[in-house]
Amino acid sequence: MDILFITSSRIGDGVLSFGLLDYLSGKYPDAKFTIGCGPLVVPLLEGFTPAERVIPIKKQKYNKHWLEFLMAVKGKKYDIVVDLRNSAVSRMVRAKQRYVFGNYVDKSRHKVEQNASVLKLTEPPAPKLWFSDAQIKKATEFIPDGGSVLGVGPTANWIGKTWPADRFVDIVQWLTQEGSLMAGARVAVFAAPGEEPAAKEVLASIPEDKAIDLIAKTDPGLAAACLSRCDFYLGNDSGLMHCAAASGVPTFGVFGPSYPHIYRPWGEHTAYARTPETFDELIDFEGYDTKTCGCLMETLTVDAVKEGIEKSWPKITASS
Repeated sequence: MDILFITSSRIGDGVLSFGLLDYLSGKYPDAKFTIGCGPLVVPLLEGFTPAERVIPIKKQKYNKHWLEFLMAVKGKKYDIVVDLRNSAVSRMVRAKQRYVFGNYVDKSRHKVEQNASVLKLTEPPAPKLWFSDAQIKKATEFIPDGGSVLGVGPTANWIGKTWPADRFVDIVQWLTQEGSLMAGARVAVFAAPGEEPAAKEVLASIPEDKAIDLIAKTDPGLAAACLSRCDFYLGNDSGLMHCAAASGVPTFGVFGPSYPHIYRPWGEHTAYARTPETFDELIDFEGYDTKTCGCLMETLTVDAVKEGIEKSWPKITASS
């Protein structure tokens, strides 16, 4: 059986779709998958052995990326096509069954539930990650055995939804101090290339013998493998947050100008705190511009995040 699976260019959305891959590979154990996704998502599929081909779809002017992708996949007849991007490609390849994300999807529901509705599943399959032997080996070198690890993702792809670094510093110190929830834990700080300044501020606050520097040192697949070795993860609404949750790590997200009902971390082992204002309220001011707005999460206090972690700790750590 041949399955064509088309998913997101974004890391978080890609991870949130991987529950469908897990479902399909379990239902059709002999299936071979051709997967189209954004270049950043490709390393996250390195350990997904049913994938015969993983084709990066790099955005180009005039939608040329879709033409190139069509040329790469059109020679085969597929048993199943799943298209979560509602592209023309899924209509133009030969297929026995097609499942295409469309207007029938209730976009007010969580993204995992939206994706599940494309396959008409009543029980949404949880996001899952797979790691190659090479990724596991390298992750073990970055985070060797030897005590608990707190993972921290103090950055995001947009300054508006990046909680101030000094507040991450406060939370890390509180979590790891004597008598606290993660007393004496090592702290792994994650960030993508281009997001170094805020992450380095957090890293600098950690005792040298407890600090693990994973700032701009990995691709998304290796970062996810490293996250899977953490005992707890705290971070902004980002792809890293979804990778941690999909790895089964107890995960706490901090939210501001985004929609938790759609993008909260998925699973019983997750929780989040958010600004008192909604996304729409945060951006409702004259002259709002994503490029110049600055941080929009100042109203989310350290005390609110501490309270959220303390309240959710028994639940999210018990189910990990």
